[in-house]
Amino acid sequence: MFEFIKTRLHQGYQAIPNVRTRAVKAPFRGFPLIPADSPCPSGCGACKGVCPTGALGGTDKLTIDLGRCTFCGDCQQACPAQMVQFSNYHWLATDDREKLKIQAGTTPDQWRRDAIAIRRELHSLFGRSFKLRQVSAAGCNGCELELNACGNVNFDMGRFGIEFVASPRHADAVLVTGPISQNMAYALNETWEATPAPKLLILAGTCAISGGVFQNGTLDRSFLSTHKPDLYLPGCPIHPLTVVNGLLDLVTTRGRS
Repeated sequence: MFEFIKTRLHQGYQAIPNVRTRAVKAPFRGFPLIPADSPCPSGCGACKGVCPTGALGGTDKLTIDLGRCTFCGDCQQACPAQMVQFSNYHWLATDDREKLKIQAGTTPDQWRRDAIAIRRELHSLFGRSFKLRQVSAAGCNGCELELNACGNVNFDMGRFGIEFVASPRHADAVLVTGPISQNMAYALNETWEATPAPKLLILAGTCAISGGVFQNGTLDRSFLSTHKPDLYLPGCPIHPLTVVNGLLDLVTTRGRS
């Protein structure tokens, strides 16, 4: 017993005290920074040519779709004018697919203010306890591993009442990872139907949001044409702090600014 107490004292408090920290350490790539007053060189397109998912767009001014972006950094290396830079700002969650299309000149703090609209009814329903049923719809296991990390001793999202459950019948939301293959489309729909109302739908990772690098594969994403997601968590893979902060912003008022 004394050895156990001594070990615990030596280890100290291992959970991140403040998950609301604005950024994480490099080499993490987060919110993209595109200058507003530096138009792309005429007829260049070097960055668009190397993007594996077609995340870059725009003509006069560059845009990046975080729902398609894999954060590989190839566009940053290919751009001769250094138009594309990635910050280490991890706060990337939003409640609207269109908000993931980042315009030139947008700063992280400006974007975050409108990223997730306050919905009081969600705070009253799920603010103290929020249970998630995760469906891996043909994911590569990258995002799945990061979701596992959300509950470890470092990130410990359970301290906020947010946990994964084994059955959809115990869940408040269905969280989807992976591009939704034809083989997993039925299982996803069955999971959704088994989850009691009121329920939320969350897409986690680039593959779930847009299909990612598998967008031209044998997918069946018809589920998303009839069910509107309540939260998008971009990343490839998603960072645990992106997940925890996105969920907190959606269903609680803890630390919102």
